[in-house]
Amino acid sequence: MTVSEMAQKLALTPVAMPDGDREVEGAYIGDLLSWVMGRAQSGNVWITIMSNLNIVAVASLADVACIVLAEGVTVDETVARTAADKDVNILSTSKTAYEVAAELAKLDV
Repeated sequence: MTVSEMAQKLALTPVAMPDGDREVEGAYIGDLLSWVMGRAQSGNVWITIMSNLNIVAVASLADVACIVLAEGVTVDETVARTAADKDVNILSTSKTAYEVAAELAKLDV
């Protein structure tokens, strides 16, 4: 499934989606950036509540398919613009990290 398809199925709001055709392969939940860098897998959906500019760098280094900002977290325009420039997909939702992960599991992600 692609990031765009996942966004539609889970009713996620695109913040930056420069690569909506990126394939989703698994998920990782984490808010400690160094932990995510070392443990998230390429193609994962990274679910977090972190919203600073560093999430774009970590997503790029870990090669995740997208970042999902849970619990209504938003990013400022600089983060959204940088993500678009760096081909990092960011989506947001008011759902909890657990709810997003449970929905992904139902989709066999």
